[in-house]
Amino acid sequence: MKKTVTNLLLDWHINSNKREMPWKGERDPYKIWLSEIILQQTRVEQGMAYYEKFILNYPTIQDLASAKDEDIFKLWEGLGYYNRCKNLLYTARSIVEQKGGKFPLEYEDILELKGIGPYTAAAIASFAFNKPFAVLDGNVYRVLARVFAIDTPIDTSAGKKQFAALAQLILDKKYPALYNQAIMDFGATVCMPANPNCSACKLQIICEGYKKGIVNRLPIKEKVLLKKNRWLYYFIIQFGNKVLVEKRILKDIWDNLFEFYLLESNEQLTLDKSSVQAFFYQHLGINNIEVVSISSVQKQQLTHQQIRGQFICVNISYIPENLKHHKWLSAEEIHKLAFPRYINQYLESNPIFNKHSYTQTK
Repeated sequence: MKKTVTNLLLDWHINSNKREMPWKGERDPYKIWLSEIILQQTRVEQGMAYYEKFILNYPTIQDLASAKDEDIFKLWEGLGYYNRCKNLLYTARSIVEQKGGKFPLEYEDILELKGIGPYTAAAIASFAFNKPFAVLDGNVYRVLARVFAIDTPIDTSAGKKQFAALAQLILDKKYPALYNQAIMDFGATVCMPANPNCSACKLQIICEGYKKGIVNRLPIKEKVLLKKNRWLYYFIIQFGNKVLVEKRILKDIWDNLFEFYLLESNEQLTLDKSSVQAFFYQHLGINNIEVVSISSVQKQQLTHQQIRGQFICVNISYIPENLKHHKWLSAEEIHKLAFPRYINQYLESNPIFNKHSYTQTK
């Protein structure tokens, strides 16, 4: 399977990848390094303009090293995290003064430079020098977690070791730059965080996360960041007299309580019957669903979090393979489960099985 993943990603990259960025295909280590430093904690759309301004004003590492601090900080203005800018200047000057202006060729030597971590070192080594080192950023973690259905949290020591080993294992050693660009672009444009385009995904045929219907739950983070505002969209999926339910096991709010099929978003989504039908087709491969109802926005204030979202009731005519791993329970069985108050508040006034009531759980 690992070889198949590599081949499919390269095929997609060569024949279907339309993502354009000014540093794409670049072999100059200075420009690759500059783009990576700018993009740390910066959206690509925002970073492009800064990258182009830097290259216009300081086309070589010698130009950057000889610039005045205040000029560089002015150009950096708006990017934040000014320690990145300080390290950028420090490293540029050390390369010029100690290495004759030439970037180190080897991964280990690149990693020793100030402000450069494993990801950036791998990017420079592979893109500039075609060295066989796999990049491991958020996009790569996401693709690997979903394709291989890995539930090891990515923010733990065990998870980092496991994903790093897997990323290196499936790296195309002959064309590392091409492969690294492929998997990062794939994660950014197809296997996206909140809205992956599973219906058009070339990896769907081998994706274990898709087969198990858990794409939206991966990757897993152990240390869930405290969010002030969260949007939870629950799909109450009914097949005959059975409804899909899941248990929350992510060390987050409502741990060990039950819920329905969840889509969490960082922002409010606009849902109607057509968008819900599109979601079921793209994410779960289900056609011809009946959208019974879409609730108004529901709210619950927790101590440090504002929970908002909607409940979407749908009927399906068959259970696809990627949802057979979930629990499908009757009203009597669901009645015995503990749900969060947020869900019970909805069920009390909108019971999915009319003749049953629900016990509220905080």
